[in-house]
Amino acid sequence: MAKFFSQNISNIKHLHKQNQFIDSPHWFSLETGIYSSKHSLRTLPSNPFVDVVSHIFSQNHHGKTSFIDSSTGYTLSYSELQPLVKSMACGLHHQMGIKKGDVVLLLLPNSVYFHIVFLGVLYLGAVVTTMNPLSSVLEIKKQTTQCNVSLAFTSSSRLKELSALGITSVGVPENPNYNPNIVDFSCFHQLISSNHRAMPPPKISQDDTAAILFSSGTTGASKGVVLTHKNLISAVELFVRFEASQYGNNNEENTYLAIIPMFHIYGLTLFTLGILSLGSSIVVMNKFDHNEMVRAIDKYRVTHFPAVPPLLKALIKVGKSVYCGRLKSLKQVSSGAAPLSTKCIEEFAQTFPHVDFIQGYGLSESTAVGTRGFNTKEIRNYTSVGLLAPNMQAKVVDNVTGLCSPPGKTGELWLRGPGIMKEYLNNVEASCSTIDKHGWLHTGDIVYFDHQGYLYIVDRLKDVIKYKGFQIAPADLEDVLVSHPDIDDAVVIGRLDEEAGEIPMAFVVKKPKAKISQYDVINFVAKQVAPYKRVQKVEFINEIPKSAAGKILRRELKHTFSSRL
Repeated sequence: MAKFFSQNISNIKHLHKQNQFIDSPHWFSLETGIYSSKHSLRTLPSNPFVDVVSHIFSQNHHGKTSFIDSSTGYTLSYSELQPLVKSMACGLHHQMGIKKGDVVLLLLPNSVYFHIVFLGVLYLGAVVTTMNPLSSVLEIKKQTTQCNVSLAFTSSSRLKELSALGITSVGVPENPNYNPNIVDFSCFHQLISSNHRAMPPPKISQDDTAAILFSSGTTGASKGVVLTHKNLISAVELFVRFEASQYGNNNEENTYLAIIPMFHIYGLTLFTLGILSLGSSIVVMNKFDHNEMVRAIDKYRVTHFPAVPPLLKALIKVGKSVYCGRLKSLKQVSSGAAPLSTKCIEEFAQTFPHVDFIQGYGLSESTAVGTRGFNTKEIRNYTSVGLLAPNMQAKVVDNVTGLCSPPGKTGELWLRGPGIMKEYLNNVEASCSTIDKHGWLHTGDIVYFDHQGYLYIVDRLKDVIKYKGFQIAPADLEDVLVSHPDIDDAVVIGRLDEEAGEIPMAFVVKKPKAKISQYDVINFVAKQVAPYKRVQKVEFINEIPKSAAGKILRRELKHTFSSRL
């Protein structure tokens, strides 16, 4: 270890002598290879017994409207929100028997009630696990079993499916102007009508588990990312409130458009947590529609639009076609969850010259805390994902030599800070290989820092496929594929796509004399996974390329396929 450390310092100092960088800046250490945030430290709660819900509601602001349903215009004020959250917590405990540490599933689209359920569960000290509401029954069964789910909240159309799995479920209305007498929603109505004064707040530690979100990690099947109240508080402070202070967004008059899904770490940290601490209003859309997006922005005078690349491209397309006078309320658009091309950002800047654009970087494993971007009007190079967030540290480690890389040199990004997850659920091996004994999260992303401290994403070591901002674990699809009686072996990679970023593509080895077609394979997988996970292209091959140790050589397949385009 001593030899390795001395070699590392020698390597960095050698580059220093070659004028690879002139002086070691205060945000990078020659001795340790550690990058530190250029931003000042932000104060996090020192009291070990602070839950994230109480932290949010303790913030001083004069916000009036918390949520607006885009389709009906229904509004929920800030003065109504906290009592409803406490009523939900009380109802869960007294009526449903939910206690601290129990896991509750949210299988829901965006709605004004998503937040009440989410915050109510956390305020009680129970744990939330979220899923895409379009998930298949097999996917739901797998996740609920892994998490030992005690109760689920879902739409009325899925109550029977969950009941068949033996899961007690509560139907949640998508329309806020619902009829409480409808049987499917009677239980939900009773919960939010509970006497919230009947239950004192439970004692919750910052280290207690708050949420379990599923992520593909670096390799393998999707894994449960265990996040604590401390992690979520860090996301509120180091991501949302920090960004607001940087760009003057901590204003009760701002209005955010919530289209990105709240079951995803990006939407969760923004819309169910951070923005509520600012006192701003959130316009909620439960599904995406171009026309509805334009109507909502204009009608509710939306100022801020957090997006993912496909949404940004849709906004650019709309912005080029709408007549003068539309979308003029927008002040800032941000993008995350997946890479964005320079061309797309430049198109945005040309189409919306009056709107600021920023992007950032984060993972489920870092509670969306990583870097925060910059205003395109302030810096010409659009390809960076910004500077390290406050209180965060990083290393850039050469995956061949294991040496730390200085500015301008690439390597795998390691992150350390208060947002880093507790562990992977029931997976000690994956936890230890992802977070080392010194607390560094090995992200699997190949990056470099420039001489001003801005981070650039170059490539990925990890196998995860990014489809429209959603993560897809190839191993999950491969398990489905090899269950087909005519398939001997299979591997899935991400194929580049202009609109989606990447699409799942399967390489399949048929069993002898099998006569399955590409359509048969695609249809077989489609019946067992959520729509966004569906395989969209199939190529039949004779053998899956593997290393001597039996590891699938995905990069070789990607190279072979791309060379034939």
